[in-house]
Amino acid sequence: MATARAFPSPSRSTLFRAAFAVNTTLILAFVYLLFTQASVGAPRYAIYGVTWVAVGLWVLFDTEVVPASTATRRKAAAVGFGYFVLLAGAGGLVTTPVPGGTGGFRVAFLPPGWGPALIYGGDLFNLVLMPARVVGYAALAYLVYETVIEAAGAAVSGIVGLFSCVSCSWPIVASLMTSVFGSGTAIVATVTTLSYDLSTAVFLVTVVLLRWRPGFGR
Repeated sequence: MATARAFPSPSRSTLFRAAFAVNTTLILAFVYLLFTQASVGAPRYAIYGVTWVAVGLWVLFDTEVVPASTATRRKAAAVGFGYFVLLAGAGGLVTTPVPGGTGGFRVAFLPPGWGPALIYGGDLFNLVLMPARVVGYAALAYLVYETVIEAAGAAVSGIVGLFSCVSCSWPIVASLMTSVFGSGTAIVATVTTLSYDLSTAVFLVTVVLLRWRPGFGR
């Protein structure tokens, strides 16, 4: 059984990738604010959105997957994909149609990180593709993929991370399903709720659990 990884001192390459992810996110946020009608709104929510994107990009750039057989990679990919799908439903990326909701595609210019959000309203399902959620959940799914490949024993921490994240995502589901397909004011209101404080904290903790897997040894 694989041992848990200690919290290592960051290497030069890790620091470089982290700086690249942060700089890229800040540049994109500045360009977004400059060329759209979006506003920062409450500063802390803009910080949350930028944090999700920056941390997500850093995970995707900096996570190295150990060599494995094709069969193992396929199984790990299936687990990672299932994890992303579960988070997409629990975190509000995919929701059931709301009676009287707006159909078709539109873009919501929410604060940086949360916007620009691509929104689709259909007869079978709705999509709310906020950059922070898409990048963040993709990063978590990739960490689960990497965890399953590295060792069967280490996959236990992936399960712990999965349930800890999803269990705290229900406030997000309730917020998005009740307001995101309402008026423009209701859409903006979704980024000014306590669920975003909680979900950001849970996201960061889950990244730590999945990347370093503390507490799981031989």
